[in-house]
Amino acid sequence: MKIVMFGTGPFAVPTFSELLTSHEVVALVTRPIDDAGKRRKSAANPMRELAEARELAVFAPSDANEVSFVDVLRQINADLFVVCDFGQILSKECLAAARLGGVNLHGSLLPRYRGAAPINWAIYRGETTTGVSVIHMTSKLDGGPVLNTATLPIETNDTTESIEPRLSQLGVQPVLDSIGLLTNWDGTSAIGVLQDPALATSARRLRKEDGWIRWQRSAQQIVNQVRAFQPWPGTFTEWLRPESTPIRLIINAACVYESHVPSSGISDSPGTVIKRDRDSLVVQTGQGQLELMMVQPAGKKSMPIDAFLRGYPIAVGQLFAGPINNPS
Repeated sequence: MKIVMFGTGPFAVPTFSELLTSHEVVALVTRPIDDAGKRRKSAANPMRELAEARELAVFAPSDANEVSFVDVLRQINADLFVVCDFGQILSKECLAAARLGGVNLHGSLLPRYRGAAPINWAIYRGETTTGVSVIHMTSKLDGGPVLNTATLPIETNDTTESIEPRLSQLGVQPVLDSIGLLTNWDGTSAIGVLQDPALATSARRLRKEDGWIRWQRSAQQIVNQVRAFQPWPGTFTEWLRPESTPIRLIINAACVYESHVPSSGISDSPGTVIKRDRDSLVVQTGQGQLELMMVQPAGKKSMPIDAFLRGYPIAVGQLFAGPINNPS
């Protein structure tokens, strides 16, 4: 089958690698790097690197839906577009440039977690199972009929960084199976399983402000946030130092404090430090208590809590603070 691959990030690499050996991949469409992106480490494009190593044609339009680029796609005369980790919704006209339209590999069990950050939001909301879905694409965000799925458990200590590569590998076979389904498709009859819109949930693109800790949330919810928002935007708070400027702290590891610190007359309002000794720091939350394990003061390296406490005179009764509103 003659395929054009659409993808930019590392999540698409295992599928792309397999298609290069099992099908006739004739081109890669990827996202361009703007001038600001050239200065960021995140500007690396493993899909482009792989395509160039295979001497494959590479296109990087600013908008894949532009009429002029859709004309280019029509001239390629592909059977199918395979889309994964691309970063742009394809229009109906763009999808029609391939004989069989497009399939998309998405990092959730659709219709749950439609959007740009499905893995992050699944962990943030405490899910214990995730997976991948392959859909036959429509112009609606992640809304097409589901051709194949595969599931994966989320372990207690999993982070976005540990789940993402496993999901990317898990998605290879469902993509191959979906291509097989389309091989003899007549192009008009119903295919796949329609999604129930009533079950759809959002996984919008992350914003920097999502990283603020809302101490009114439970200790377990904050642990999930720490796991979900690595490496970006991170999870952070401000230590309100008496008679001094606050210090921003990034929390890189934390756990629910199971021993529980009994009330000792200090305030038990969320964000209050309720236990501090040589190698432990415990903070009250809206429900339960949170033990900080790895922290990173602004401008410094991440460090274990005992190393942090040796250099920063934080005391019981002091406060951590952040914005009031929860991310949605």
